[in-house]
Amino acid sequence: MVVTPEYNHGYPGQLKNALDAVYGPWNHKAITFVSYGGFAAGARATEQLRLVAIELRMVPVRDEVNVKLAGYAADEQGRPADPAYARKAKAAVDDLLWWARVLKEGRERHPR
Repeated sequence: MVVTPEYNHGYPGQLKNALDAVYGPWNHKAITFVSYGGFAAGARATEQLRLVAIELRMVPVRDEVNVKLAGYAADEQGRPADPAYARKAKAAVDDLLWWARVLKEGRERHPR
């Protein structure tokens, strides 16, 4: 799971550098995203990151969490007050774990 802000309709260069520098260990791993930002809540950053993940031979899962900072409200523990975030997070984590198990089994059964 990668957490990223969105700046100027994209993700930070430091994140791209970190992904590119590691390359091999990312191969055949599942990935999902939590993004935050203004109007688009980081969705444009994750859209670009999905393309990068595919080139790293990763499997980006469909579900992700995009946090819109404008109008953001938190409860007393600092968690998002909007229950939609919890539902989105659960869907993303559940899918991520499913894919992680499948890909781990694939790597073990069919090493490259």
